[in-house]
Amino acid sequence: MRRVCLEMVHQLARSQRQVIFIGSDLGSGTLQAMQKELPEQFFMEGIAEQNLIGVAAGMAMEGYIPYVNTIATFITRRCLEQIAVDLCLPNLPVRLIANGGGLVYAPLGPTHTTQEDIALLRALPNMTIVAPADAPEMTRLMEQTVDWPGPIYIRLAKGGDPLVSRQEDGFRIGQAICLRQGTDVLLLSYGVMVQRSLQTAALLAEQGISCAVYNCHTLKPLDSSLLSVMAAARLVVTAEEHSLIGGLGSAVLEMLMDAGLLKAVLRLGLPDQFPHRYGSQEQQLAGLGLDAEGMSQRIQQRLAGLP
Repeated sequence: MRRVCLEMVHQLARSQRQVIFIGSDLGSGTLQAMQKELPEQFFMEGIAEQNLIGVAAGMAMEGYIPYVNTIATFITRRCLEQIAVDLCLPNLPVRLIANGGGLVYAPLGPTHTTQEDIALLRALPNMTIVAPADAPEMTRLMEQTVDWPGPIYIRLAKGGDPLVSRQEDGFRIGQAICLRQGTDVLLLSYGVMVQRSLQTAALLAEQGISCAVYNCHTLKPLDSSLLSVMAAARLVVTAEEHSLIGGLGSAVLEMLMDAGLLKAVLRLGLPDQFPHRYGSQEQQLAGLGLDAEGMSQRIQQRLAGLP
């Protein structure tokens, strides 16, 4: 997914000279072709992420559209003030490309895991947040980023993830995509959790439970048309590789409460703690019950307790 995303930056830069790439101490092989072909649109900063945001803001003020790339935890947690004041306050068209959202870098420990990035940025005015499910969906997103007003945060998975999006479904920032119809349960997810949600729906179907699955790739603005879909479901479930605080689950509850719609909601996500066990992304998610088997069991338990 990261490779496809950066290749799209190169492609966009070919056709629009105001598109530039700014990286933060990335590998020497990063976008080598773009560096050679378009050297005046390629910049590589050192390990100075806060300065990176300032540079991008200055370039945006001069009419450029900067695409900024580094590890998710460093581009959010470390740069929060700069993102708020330098990007969101003047509403500048800077695109923040975040490698390894969630537990991708779990083997490197809690300093590199990113369980709160969406919560941090969702509270900032003018910020748009998107987390594609796979590489083809990333391509469809990137095609829309040049003309989008204001800053965008793009959360990347690790790459090589299974393909679950469909060309015929199209893609629009701010519009959720129905991947499976169902009547009993509505399962909302984004990023790598979309694939797990589809697997969960298949397991539930074996138990006679009809489960719809929606890809909520845009966390902000969240698709308001989901309200009518949620109203029809017996149980609304959110599944995310993010803290239970401030992510998709919180956004869905806020939307329901603001509309005066009382629904049974089950939030599945990362607990309010830093990761404390060693393991890969897959091992960590399974250990937290965020694989298809664990999610299916939790949903069945919640359904059994509903009137």
